[in-house]
Amino acid sequence: MKNILLFLFFFIEISLHAAIAQTTQRVAKVNATFSNPLDVQFGDPFVLYTGDMYYMYGTGGGADKGFAAYSSKDMVNWKREGQVYFHDNKNGWSDPAANWGGAYWAPEVYEVKGKFYLFYSAQWKENPTHEAENFRIGVAVADKPTGPFIDLANKPVFDPGYPTIDANVFFDTDGKVYLYYSRVAYKHPVESEIADWAQEKGWYKEIEESWVYSVELRPDFSGVIGEPVLLLRPPVHLSDKQAEWESRSVTAHEVNRRWTEGSVTFKKEDTYYIMYSANYFGGQYYAVGYATATSPLGPYKKAANNPVLQKNTDKGGTVTGTGHNSITYSPDGKEMFCVYHARTTKTGDERVVFIDRMQVKDGKITVFGPTTTPQKLPSGVRKIINE
Repeated sequence: MKNILLFLFFFIEISLHAAIAQTTQRVAKVNATFSNPLDVQFGDPFVLYTGDMYYMYGTGGGADKGFAAYSSKDMVNWKREGQVYFHDNKNGWSDPAANWGGAYWAPEVYEVKGKFYLFYSAQWKENPTHEAENFRIGVAVADKPTGPFIDLANKPVFDPGYPTIDANVFFDTDGKVYLYYSRVAYKHPVESEIADWAQEKGWYKEIEESWVYSVELRPDFSGVIGEPVLLLRPPVHLSDKQAEWESRSVTAHEVNRRWTEGSVTFKKEDTYYIMYSANYFGGQYYAVGYATATSPLGPYKKAANNPVLQKNTDKGGTVTGTGHNSITYSPDGKEMFCVYHARTTKTGDERVVFIDRMQVKDGKITVFGPTTTPQKLPSGVRKIINE
């Protein structure tokens, strides 16, 4: 009888070990990959990495006339942190009653000397001529990446005399800081061969354009130094190799505008890279290209392999409207990722977040996306999971 009991105990112990091993293997298998889109409904996503934690900010995401944030340890699974910026803070300068609910768009957060600075665009309440698009760029500060963010001043960072959106800040190795932004297309008709073509077709009387500029920022972000410099604009001539992909919203008869917006600038070795989005953000042709320079203020030369990120429905995929990207790195710093919004057949008009690997090699950017199939977790994530 004793032998029988010992055998039963031995059999049960072996069975438990086998079950635990199988469970562990299943968990490891589940955690070994991820798929786009992520479970975050943001437009214009921006990722900050600080204190071994990722924070994501974007347009929408359930924020009420302000901005929300998400946090993650692994870049894949995100926790909502709630609203982190409110328009009615003590220094608020925007107009929540203006078009698009005040147009609280494209937030980006940077850590400087233990403080966190949120750059964003919104409708300015100073609007004596009642412009429909009266966007300007503001900056708010907080002690934590989850806010609450309070505007540095009761006015925008600066007023160039035209509406601006899509702030991106670049900290150069020489200590200088630059603000990159987009002059919106509103009341900005531009002569070009594509405009002539659209007029001949009888589609549009004019084509408005948005252009990307840069200007040096004061170290305390209280204003700018010097005058803005034009960096990027849509091609003037149809013979320009960039004209085809940057004009698709016009040639597809979507809208009478061409965009250059949503820029992000970074430096690799001695080369400055600026990624930007073209075409209508609400359409299927929204796509990403890039240009390079040897100075932060250019001149920039657009890349021959543009666009580097675009819809894949013409190849049997389900993704359209890929654009307004930022960049981030895996937890171990070995892999570079392109973070962007897109739409899928399933999500419809809702903008959702994608992350795909990207590579910068020999002066050329390659984005390995858009993907919706399982891919490996960012490098270094397995270590985090095991801890």
